[in-house]
Amino acid sequence: MCNLYSSYTTQAAMRRAFEVSRDSAGNVPPLPAIFPDQMAPVVRKVDGERELIQMRWGFPPPPKVGNHPVTNVRNVASPFWRAWLKPRYRCLVPLSSFSEYKDTKPRKTPVWFAVNKDRPFAGIWRPWTGVRGTKAEPVEGEHLLYSFLTSEPNGVVGPIHPKAMPVILTTREDYETWLTAPVEEALELQRPLPDDMLEIVAEGARADQPEDVH
Repeated sequence: MCNLYSSYTTQAAMRRAFEVSRDSAGNVPPLPAIFPDQMAPVVRKVDGERELIQMRWGFPPPPKVGNHPVTNVRNVASPFWRAWLKPRYRCLVPLSSFSEYKDTKPRKTPVWFAVNKDRPFAGIWRPWTGVRGTKAEPVEGEHLLYSFLTSEPNGVVGPIHPKAMPVILTTREDYETWLTAPVEEALELQRPLPDDMLEIVAEGARADQPEDVH
């Protein structure tokens, strides 16, 4: 389960890469470590335009399952996800790299996988009212929440995390399909990234901060 990723592409680059015509995100700094319940940029389609906006990572869990945010979507046949897989609730989640934990002792080791910085996760979003944030800084009110799809892992991620990897979209055609196509067609994108498009770039740190990013 991916619960840590980075996004250090500039806003201007995001607008270009994802053909954004409406930027409602405010100031988005480089984010070398994004954890559940943090705010991060996503791209959604509103009134025919692509909008860049910040949302909070993690859907509310099903009733009686606890209170941890649900950050990954795997079982798309579940009634819990069905309503949010409609085109109006799909989004693109910009990323630069993502982390899975290697099962080492005494502590698990973060391993960072890099993709092209202009490629996004396939995500979904929803409005929600309640309390989110940390215990130290709770935020009560209306929230926009997002999560993203996972699939079987590819040959690069599998040896580290054999259960799943995030679904990463690779072309502008895929972006448009995910944002607008009927559910059956859009879910054909729920597949692992080809091995040659992904590499391990760091181990051990809980943040991915390339030297050329300031």
